[in-house]
Amino acid sequence: MAKLNYISFPSLNNANEDGLLAMGGDLNLDTLVSAYSQGIFPWFNNDQPILWWSPNPRLVLYPEQLKISKSMLKVIRQNRYRVTCDKVFSKVIKSCALRGETASSKSDNETWITEDMHNAYKDLFDAGYAHSIEVWEEQDLVGGLYGIVLGKVFFGESMFSHVSNASKLALISLCQYLQKLDFKVIDCQVASSHLFSLGATEIPRDAFLSYLQEINIQMNSKGFSNKFNSDDLLDFKNLV
Repeated sequence: MAKLNYISFPSLNNANEDGLLAMGGDLNLDTLVSAYSQGIFPWFNNDQPILWWSPNPRLVLYPEQLKISKSMLKVIRQNRYRVTCDKVFSKVIKSCALRGETASSKSDNETWITEDMHNAYKDLFDAGYAHSIEVWEEQDLVGGLYGIVLGKVFFGESMFSHVSNASKLALISLCQYLQKLDFKVIDCQVASSHLFSLGATEIPRDAFLSYLQEINIQMNSKGFSNKFNSDDLLDFKNLV
C-alpha cells in the first residue's frame, strides 16, 4: 500500500457550538484517515457540500462499560443469531443507509450515507481501515454496524436492525472483541439516548483527543477480524 499523505484540517477551536468545523474537500482515503486521526468526521446530505465535524463534548463508549440488560442476555443465550466480522461490509453500509426501508422507498437525498460515502468507506475497507460486524439469522443478514479502526480506537459510524435487538447484539459483540484486543474507546460522535442507555458517556473533546495521540495513519488494521470468534465472545456465563 502506498504511503498516505497527511491532510491538515483547521484548528478544532474553530468549530462552532454544534461541532461544525469545515466545508468542502473530498472523501479520498488520505483525507478520511487524516480526519479521523484528528478527531474529525464527515456528515452531510447529498444536496450539501461535504461537512466536517468535531463536536464538544464527544460521546464515547468504553467497551468494558457497556450495559447489557437481562432481556438482552436472554436473547444472546437463545443462540438464535450468528455474528461475523468483515464478511459483507458493503451490504452492512447499504443496510445502514436504508435503515430497514427498501431502495425504492428511500432516495439518496434522504440518507447521509450517499453513494459517494458508500464508495469512500468501501475504499477504507479495502485498504484495511474500515470494518463491519454482521448479525445473521440463518442465512439472512438482520443487523450490523461499521466503523473505522485507527490505533486502539474504534470510530463507530452507523448500525442497523431488521429484527429487534440485532444492532445491540452487534455492539455487544464488538465491545467484547475490542476488550480482547485491548482497545481504549469507541467513538460514538454525538449524544444519543439509545447509546446513553447502553453505557455511552460524554467527555470533553480534549479528553477524546488524548486517545488519538498514538495513532499512526500509515498503520492500517488489516487482520482486525482474524481473532473474531462469536462463540467465545458471546459466552456470558460469568457476567452478572
